Amino acid sequence: MWESIMTLHVMLVDDNLTFLASVKKTLGLVANTEVVAEAHNGEQALAIAQALQPDLMLLDIVMPGMSGLEVARTMQSWPHSPRVLFLSMHDNESYRTAAQELGALGLVGKANFVAQLLPIISQLAQPVSGASV
Repeated sequence: MWESIMTLHVMLVDDNLTFLASVKKTLGLVANTEVVAEAHNGEQALAIAQALQPDLMLLDIVMPGMSGLEVARTMQSWPHSPRVLFLSMHDNESYRTAAQELGALGLVGKANFVAQLLPIISQLAQPVSGASV
């Protein structure tokens, strides 16, 4: 039996470089997951995402200039936009509602990102199995 292993290509977008390094290290623990790019603001995120077409974008909501919500809204018009999971220090109902309205997978609070993020990423990065024999 052949198994087709899909690698989940993840792009990280956050203006906090220390936090980005922590997320990248954490994602290194998840099988079938590869961080393919980082961006530090919304404009940069859109340019890189359009060029690389990652499967998933972990996107900070509050950034200088263009917010993560604006980035997600812009990508909705793309033919192949990445799935979005928001990460934010500002875990509140209004941001959760906005994330849901934008079709995001959800919002993970930065304070508990390891406990909340790993199960979501692990599920998204499951190998795709071929037909059983």
